[in-house]
Amino acid sequence: MWKLSISKTPSPRKPLVVILGPTAVGKTEIALQVAERLNGEIVSADSRLFYRGMDIGTAKPGLEERARVPHHLIDVSDPDCPWSLTVFQQRAHEAIADIHARGHLPFLVGGTGQYVRAVIEGWRPPETQPDARLRTALEKWAAEIGGAELHRKLALLDPAAAAVIDLRNVRRTVRALEVILSSGRRFSEQRQKEPSPYDVLLIGLTRPRAELYARVDARIQAMLDAGFEAEVRGLLAKGYSPALPTLSAIGYREMTAYLRGEMSLAEAVAQMKRLTRRYVRQQGAWFREEDESIHWFQVNEATAGQVTALVKEWLGQPA
Repeated sequence: MWKLSISKTPSPRKPLVVILGPTAVGKTEIALQVAERLNGEIVSADSRLFYRGMDIGTAKPGLEERARVPHHLIDVSDPDCPWSLTVFQQRAHEAIADIHARGHLPFLVGGTGQYVRAVIEGWRPPETQPDARLRTALEKWAAEIGGAELHRKLALLDPAAAAVIDLRNVRRTVRALEVILSSGRRFSEQRQKEPSPYDVLLIGLTRPRAELYARVDARIQAMLDAGFEAEVRGLLAKGYSPALPTLSAIGYREMTAYLRGEMSLAEAVAQMKRLTRRYVRQQGAWFREEDESIHWFQVNEATAGQVTALVKEWLGQPA
């Protein structure tokens, strides 16, 4: 599936290695092994890892893993201070620049497709200025009809925008509608791109679907065994509202519903598994295996060595 021969001319742009793939495919361990071998540092492009106190439910790399290789954009905000895509993009560029300044190789790693694309494709957000009154009205409407129904309204106005905004992401759905209603133009038509500042090597990790689903189920069980229920109890005890966008993430929403007596633990776990599997399928819409710009690897025991060899050749280093 992977191809090692690369036709590459010297580029004035600085290198950036991107490791992407669906939830539970094994990005963390592969990225750690390759970055260790190549004097690399990891910039997280997983939007769930930004928030302090949300560790178990996000499968956040532990302190031991972060000691092996420097990590960036993990534990950088509190759950009630959600980052926008624009904030992430700016901070990611800053982290990558710092890594280059140290003479190290940056690895952008994650499964949040729009966050990866925003960095490597030079996305520029719509120039429409925020409208606080309209946003408040849309947020009130979302509370009345539900996030999924608001997302359906967006799909009627701008199918292209709705296709790339998760229906659970009420904040981004509201922003898209705000831009449309303020400007009279589709949100998807207003996203602009600049030339990428990086020379990018895209590496995709994949597994057979049945194997991936089994790993999803095992991960959820491991989360429960590691104390996920206590983690969510602790977040709620600190006063974080279940209505926060961060706590609407898969797992946190279902565990919160269980703790509030709205469903049984078995029902919560079953829903977590079902929604995570659906999310895995959605992730495939951002980066397809037919995309020839991505070097795809079926993950196995040899993958880290194969990826290391690919990156070395891409950099012009001896094998």
